[in-house]
Amino acid sequence: MKIISITAILILAVSGCGRLEQVGKAPEFNAPQQSNEHFAMMRTPFPETNETVRPTQEASLWRSGRDSLLGNQRAERVGDILTVVIEIDDKAEISNNTSRSRTGSENLSIPGLLGLPQSLNKKLPDGASLDNAVSTNSSSSSDGTGSVRRNEKLTLRVAATVVDVLPNGVLAVQGSQEVRVNFELRELLVNGYVRPTDITRQNEISYDKIAAARISYGGRGQITDVQQPRLGQQIADIVLPF
Repeated sequence: MKIISITAILILAVSGCGRLEQVGKAPEFNAPQQSNEHFAMMRTPFPETNETVRPTQEASLWRSGRDSLLGNQRAERVGDILTVVIEIDDKAEISNNTSRSRTGSENLSIPGLLGLPQSLNKKLPDGASLDNAVSTNSSSSSDGTGSVRRNEKLTLRVAATVVDVLPNGVLAVQGSQEVRVNFELRELLVNGYVRPTDITRQNEISYDKIAAARISYGGRGQITDVQQPRLGQQIADIVLPF
């Protein structure tokens, strides 16, 4: 038992060393060069086979292709960037009431059964009789009430990168954003799958049109660290049976 206790203390000490290194320092950003967005931007785009390449004169005011003024600016290839608009304003209210009641009664009397009750009543104590041999009453009732009320509102905009083009033409997008204020770092992550036809002419798409959307908005730093329970308390909440 002593060895187990020492081992647990060593594990907690090692896990806390990384946090001790951040004392007096602001949380560091994640390196963008190690993200999937950077990898997608560094990939060679697919060749354009549907468009006819037309040579243009250097002095011409008109240019064809995506880079032109009236060209299609929507993201459609690996490495392209689009804006994800997150406007969540959900409200849910559920209320349930359950009521149940049951009443039962049973009565069995044998005033005359071959004369046995009369003969047995003489041998019973005073006041006892077999005229009503069995008589039972039962009742049960239960009431239940439950309610759920949730209200969530979140308005954000983040640039996401096309990291892959699936065989059916659907775009896999992923975006991240980090903002550091003093010693607190706010992090926004979003990823999912987008149909190119759902992207607007402004190269934007709302979160409700992203399939398998995964949106995370949180942070790390001194304030977040204070709000989290200590490691020992978290372990105690899991292990203790009461």
